[in-house]
Amino acid sequence: MPVKVISGRPPALRLTRKRRASSFLGRRDNLLPQRPLFWKHNRKVHRTMAIRSLSHPGELPAPDMQPGTRLRRSRERLGLTYRDVERASYELACQRGRPDFIVHLSRLADIENRDVTPSLYKLYALAVIYHLDPKEVCEWYEVPFEGHFSDGSQLSAPNTHLAAAPAKLRLPIRFDPAFDPRRTEFLTRMVERWGDLEGTLFNQSGRYLYGYVGVDDIRMNPLLRPGSLVLVDPKLRQVKNSGWTNEYERPIYFIELHGQFRCCWCQCEGGRIILVPHPLSSCAPEVYRYPEEAEIVGQVVGVAMRLGPS
Repeated sequence: MPVKVISGRPPALRLTRKRRASSFLGRRDNLLPQRPLFWKHNRKVHRTMAIRSLSHPGELPAPDMQPGTRLRRSRERLGLTYRDVERASYELACQRGRPDFIVHLSRLADIENRDVTPSLYKLYALAVIYHLDPKEVCEWYEVPFEGHFSDGSQLSAPNTHLAAAPAKLRLPIRFDPAFDPRRTEFLTRMVERWGDLEGTLFNQSGRYLYGYVGVDDIRMNPLLRPGSLVLVDPKLRQVKNSGWTNEYERPIYFIELHGQFRCCWCQCEGGRIILVPHPLSSCAPEVYRYPEEAEIVGQVVGVAMRLGPS
């Protein structure tokens, strides 16, 4: 009687991709023999990256390439195979404790050859493995993370709130020799050179915060118009009840009220804080228990405000 031979693995041993990932992540000990091999390979890659980039500048991805082609060129420039990338992504997934970082062979082929957009986790994994800046890779897919602050400043919101700081600050580096700070001039004519200063250098110290005055918040109008961006100093949290000669010298504070924010003048009296609006705003003062119901985030030390209709 003829014997029928069945090729391939028995059905009981076949695992789905998701089960393979979970079972692989569950056996962390299996990765220990592989890690030194890949790390050794990465050290070799680090030593040869600078030499290759200098001796073969044409190997770098061109700016007009598709994102998938750029990723493929970056992988080939490092001498990594599909298996190397998959193995490295497994290690990253074990390190971070999330199987979403795993980049399977089929998915990597789709990303490189069919321009399939990778998920957020897989994009980060590829940037880590290829030693690339994740923000730069996102720009390949036309997601400009560096412009979140400038783009967000053009979009209005009804409520006053804190905003994320910009990634870069545009500052004048060199002024024209004829510049006189006592005269009113166009700044663009007086600055010879502008430069980008990384905002993260200041954000690490937590010196300043950025606030947004909602379009429905008219408490300080017309002194502080709705839709304004304000610079908040969290170190100046002591409320001053006196010491100014006019409304322009009176300090403005950014206040948090159980998930809501206010931007206005303040006055503290006997365990209470009075939120004082501008007299021309037609808004009534608000009284809260201090500091149980209200917290001073900081004092407003700068403002960017539109004078005309937006």
